[in-house]
Amino acid sequence: MAWSLKLVGTSLQCRRFHTAGSHSKGRTGAEHLWLTRHLKDPFVKAAKMESYRCRSAFKLLEVDERHGILRPGLRVLDCGAAPGAWSQVAVQRVNAAGTDPHAPVGFVLGVDLLHISPLEGATFLCPADVTDPRTLQRIQELLPGGRADVILSDMAPNATGIRSLDHDRLIGLCSSLLDTAPHVLHPGGTFLCKMWAGSQSLAYQKRLTGQFQNTRTVKPRASRKESSEVYLLATQYQRGKEFAED
Repeated sequence: MAWSLKLVGTSLQCRRFHTAGSHSKGRTGAEHLWLTRHLKDPFVKAAKMESYRCRSAFKLLEVDERHGILRPGLRVLDCGAAPGAWSQVAVQRVNAAGTDPHAPVGFVLGVDLLHISPLEGATFLCPADVTDPRTLQRIQELLPGGRADVILSDMAPNATGIRSLDHDRLIGLCSSLLDTAPHVLHPGGTFLCKMWAGSQSLAYQKRLTGQFQNTRTVKPRASRKESSEVYLLATQYQRGKEFAED
C-alpha cells in the first residue's frame, strides 16, 4: 500500500483518551487542549479511515516511503509497540501475514510493557521490558534465526514535564536498545528510534555512526512541528560480525 496522504506522538498520546465525552469533568485545561487538537488532527482522522490503531502509523509509512527500510521477507522487531500501529505497517510492508502469495513472507515481533491487542501477521511479547535480559532471550527465541533485519523503536518514557530529565531518560532507553543490537540485529540491518532533541543527542548519534554505515535524522510530517521529536535512522549495521568474532 503506497502512502499518499497529503496531510495526515507517542503511544501514550494515542491511547490517552478513548472518546470525546468520557471523564470530561476530571480533565485539566492542558488535557482539554490536547483533546481538542487531537480530534482536529488530520492524521488522527486518516488513521481512523485507514483502520490504523494510532496516528503514529503515518510516521513509519513516510519514513519507509522515503528510505525503503521495509520490504517483503524481512524480520522486524518493533519495540514499544503498543497500541500496535507500527506493527500494522510492518506487517503490510514485509508481507508478514502472507497476503501476497508471490512475495516472501516476513515476520513482525512487537514488544511492550503494555498489553497489545492481537494482530494478524504479528507476534506480540507483552507485558515485557525490552531492556530486561530475560526479554532479550525470549526475543531471540521468537525471531526466525534469532535475528531481526530491522529494529524499530517508538519507545518513550512517561513524560515528567522536565525537558532535560525526559531527554536523559529517553537517551537511556535508546542506549539500552542499541546495546542489544549485537545480539539481535543482523549485519547490514536497520535501526530506527525516536529521539527528543537535547544535550545528549549528538553523543548518541556519534555512537550510531560508529556502528552503522549511514545515519540520518528524519522528522516525518506526522510529528508535530512544535515537538522536539525526531527519528534517528541508521542503516547497514556493521558490528554484528565483529561482535561474533570478539
